[in-house]
Amino acid sequence: MTWVRLPVGALAKKETVLVIVAHNDDHIIGAGATLAKYAHEGKKVRTIIFSYGEKSHVHLKPEVIIEKRYKESLESDKILGGSGLVYLGLAEGKFLEQYRKRRLKDKLAYLIKHEKPSKIFTLGPSDVHPDHNAVYRIVTELIENKTITCDVYAFEIWAAMKLFKRDAPKLVVDVSDAYDTKVQALQAHKSQFQHISPFMTVFWFTTWVRAIVNGWHNNCKYAEVFYKLN
Repeated sequence: MTWVRLPVGALAKKETVLVIVAHNDDHIIGAGATLAKYAHEGKKVRTIIFSYGEKSHVHLKPEVIIEKRYKESLESDKILGGSGLVYLGLAEGKFLEQYRKRRLKDKLAYLIKHEKPSKIFTLGPSDVHPDHNAVYRIVTELIENKTITCDVYAFEIWAAMKLFKRDAPKLVVDVSDAYDTKVQALQAHKSQFQHISPFMTVFWFTTWVRAIVNGWHNNCKYAEVFYKLN
């Protein structure tokens, strides 16, 4: 298993931030500005993606949409300043089943040990999407068995209600200078906007409003807020 795009330049060790998500736009929506800010600061931002999102376009053959979304994810990662992606290639709707059948726990453990991240970002327990919830459950298992020992922070995408405790430890990131990069990285996922354009417009507006509200509560223009899982 190899990273799609390797970092270019200095050999000096950099702080690594690892992202573990279900689909290739999840981390852009939930943490894109924070990740862009970290990359600008010189940190390595690595992303592990469980699925190619082959079911996002029912009118196209899976191999067609996989290639399209794969290329979009590379462009998006480049815009974000990321240092590479790795896909696990799990089928949507079958994450837990295939994760255990293919013994991917060992592969994830290897990636985490190899990268030695200072922190990990992933999906949270409030998310009602079954694939997102599966990723949360898998990451939680890795925390419990000590495979993951660094701080893990969660973000919300499809959250009908907030299940996090109000007093849970939070990470608030001022992303005022990085928000435009997040927008550009998300726009690289053209197939998603073309396929469900009206819905994505509303969804993106909601994401933008959330960043404004978070910023207002934290004395800045835009902010992203994450809840600590461990």
